[in-house]
Amino acid sequence: MTEVVFGNAASEGTNRWGWFLGHFITPTDDPRSTEELEVKWANYKVGDSRVKWSVNNQAATIAILIHGEFRLKLEDREILLSREGDYVLWGAGIPHSWIAESDCTILTIRWPSKPGDSVATTPSS
Repeated sequence: MTEVVFGNAASEGTNRWGWFLGHFITPTDDPRSTEELEVKWANYKVGDSRVKWSVNNQAATIAILIHGEFRLKLEDREILLSREGDYVLWGAGIPHSWIAESDCTILTIRWPSKPGDSVATTPSS
């Protein structure tokens, strides 16, 4: 990469559910367009949630709490992120959903960034 890009993660991801770096960025010669990883900056209000479960078939994911409280739901447990810097890391093939327990900000990184990798699912438990 030979150019410098700067901006605001919150505003640039507005039309993509918070995602501002990944394969979905156009044009493809934009330095933020990459299949290596995806980055999301998300501000949630208390009660915001993903009711339906989803799974990434190829990508691993890390969700890092910037502030607030955020609950990640996995098939066999729920993990509450409540201290700034708390994180959850999970691999490909693990169904998940979530709920914002308070107004919060989450930074999510997923790798690799592949079209169609995130799909709806039903947990097996």
